[in-house]
Amino acid sequence: MMTTKAQYLTQIKTENPTITKTINGENIVLDAAEYEATCEAWATMKSEQDAHIKAEADKATARQAVLDRLGITADEAALLLG
Repeated sequence: MMTTKAQYLTQIKTENPTITKTINGENIVLDAAEYEATCEAWATMKSEQDAHIKAEADKATARQAVLDRLGITADEAALLLG
């Protein structure tokens, strides 16, 4: 089961109760709005990465299912198509 964006958001906030940025060599703690926006962006990115990984795995599984039905290997399919 994939982790939801809300679960990632909770995890990120738990692991990062504050977030700092460095401007001109000075560390500054993000204000509430910047903190929320940053956590939201990180959670979105992690969710999108999960979706991409799942889509690639699903594509590979479907490709293998076709090869299995045809009774050929990926190398044999490449020879036929190339």
